[in-house]
Amino acid sequence: MDNTPRIRTLRWTERQAVAGVVAAALHPGSLGEWLVPDAAHRLRVLTAVAEIWVEHALFFGDIHVTDDLTAATVGLHRLRPLPPPANYPSRLADAAGPYLQRFRTLDTALAARRPTDAHHHLETLATPPQDAGDLDEVMLAYYLTRIDRTEMPAWAEVTVRDRNLFTRHGYQAQTPIRLPHGPTLLGMHRPAGSGRRTPTNPTESGTRPGPPAASPSAATAR
Repeated sequence: MDNTPRIRTLRWTERQAVAGVVAAALHPGSLGEWLVPDAAHRLRVLTAVAEIWVEHALFFGDIHVTDDLTAATVGLHRLRPLPPPANYPSRLADAAGPYLQRFRTLDTALAARRPTDAHHHLETLATPPQDAGDLDEVMLAYYLTRIDRTEMPAWAEVTVRDRNLFTRHGYQAQTPIRLPHGPTLLGMHRPAGSGRRTPTNPTESGTRPGPPAASPSAATAR
């Protein structure tokens, strides 16, 4: 019996649920601890901030989830310079509260290392903290089946512990991104044409999904 989870596109009405998935994945890690040191506030703040970026990706990228909403990839199509999320300064201040400066520092550090040429940006690969079913491998492989057909490079920022996962899928580590008094992240670049995959994921119609379309120009990215 095939236990491969069905993966599909996120619905707009599910954006808050997926923000919770992203926050739960970040919560126990070094980045989540650095962003929100107080564990009592961490999940709430991470969820509120994640919702801003989830909404943005629904306008300027795509989000794929397992059918049971336990794992997600949040990707942006950086085919051109993108605007920030709508009303980002005020929304971030409301969501982050006393931790605002840390989120601003993270934004600045990531933007400084991000490629300026057109690329696909995997903002988040979110799987349960106790992922015993290799969902990270499944979700990343599915994401790459989508972008490989566009013949464009890819980019992701990951924690050091995820370096091997991304390396196995053709990403190459770049200069480390060191956060002040915090964890070190790795910018990972994947050259165009690094792989050719055919999606094996079932869909409701039984057909294979097409390549990602260029994002519409509306508002809301990392």
